[in-house]
Amino acid sequence: MREGIHPDYHPVVFQDTSSGFKFMTRSTMRSKETVEWEDGNTYPLVKVDISSASHPYFTGKMKFVDAAGRVEKFQKKYNWSKRGKKGKAEAEAESE
Repeated sequence: MREGIHPDYHPVVFQDTSSGFKFMTRSTMRSKETVEWEDGNTYPLVKVDISSASHPYFTGKMKFVDAAGRVEKFQKKYNWSKRGKKGKAEAEAESE
C-alpha cells in the first residue's frame, strides 16, 4: 500500500444501544468516546442503533425502531402535517 493515502484502520468497539451488545472489529471510524475492552486495552467506542443482536432478521422478532423520530422531524421541518389536512375546496381555490 502507498503511504499517506489510506485512512487509519484500527480496532474499534461497536455498541448496540438497544440491546447493550458490544463487539470489536477493525474500522476507519473515529469516536471521542472510549471503552475498556476485555483484554484491558482502551478502544474507541461507536454506538449504533441496530446490530445483529437486535435486528429482526437475526432475532426472529419484529421490533419497530425509530430512535430519532425521523418521520416526525421531516414532517415538522417541511410542514407536511398541515398539507394533508386541507379540504378539497381549499386545494381547488389555491390552484386557481
